[in-house]
Amino acid sequence: MSTNDSKIAILGGRGMLGTDLAKICEQQGFDVKVFDLPEFDITNSQQLKEAVGSAKIIVNCAAYTNVDGAESETKLAHQVNAEATGRLGALVKEADAWLLHLGTDFVFDGRLDRPYVETDLPNPINEYGKSKLAGEQLLGHSGCRHCIMRVEWTYGKAGENFVSKLIRRAKTDKVVTMVDDQTGSPTATTEVARVICKLFRIKPEGVFHFASSGYVSRYGIAEFIFDKLSMDVNLLACKTSDLNSAAARPLNSRFDCSKIEALLDEPIESWQVPLERFLRQV
Repeated sequence: MSTNDSKIAILGGRGMLGTDLAKICEQQGFDVKVFDLPEFDITNSQQLKEAVGSAKIIVNCAAYTNVDGAESETKLAHQVNAEATGRLGALVKEADAWLLHLGTDFVFDGRLDRPYVETDLPNPINEYGKSKLAGEQLLGHSGCRHCIMRVEWTYGKAGENFVSKLIRRAKTDKVVTMVDDQTGSPTATTEVARVICKLFRIKPEGVFHFASSGYVSRYGIAEFIFDKLSMDVNLLACKTSDLNSAAARPLNSRFDCSKIEALLDEPIESWQVPLERFLRQV
């Protein structure tokens, strides 16, 4: 790899995924620069231009991710997830660089009765999903060389996520209710980061789905976690329709990952393996 190709800019580099990615990139000898709030704001055009700078690889982990919050802060969600992403695409094209942009399962409505492939038609059912889809579309219009990597149900040590919230809740509440009709794959940010580093070497273009292999309900994840941590919790099941949340959630978040798996040198691990590793660390 040439010296120029080893220059990587990670936008949103102090978030949950960005933190793991920066660490793995450094371990692999890449020249990494991290950009994040408060000193870097992706909606600031000048700061965005400076961040792209002389990097030949840009990873965009920066996003507005408060799913319920996006229902009331719609304008902000679109500024971050859509407009800024479009401007980033234009800058990447100008710099003749390559961009890896992080997407989400929330671009789909979750009504399909099979795992989603990359060519399935998006149909987001909440403002967060709409803002992320608009970002993907603006990237396409920019004409830059890019890869969209849609991920789902991510968890990691550096941020707020479903797994850590669940463990925290179980320490104070002896009764925990969890939805059993949302299905997907809990995916460790360490796994996402490792795959991203592999993609740097081939710089594919297009849309790719990535998640740990196998599928489970949110209730099933809670069951797995409480069992592995030997937590004495009364776990109850409920339906998504029972919850009073601001944003609608897709029930089916299952990804077919065969497209990205064909690019990798090893099979994708089943969700239980990285999750058990994570639980040993917490």
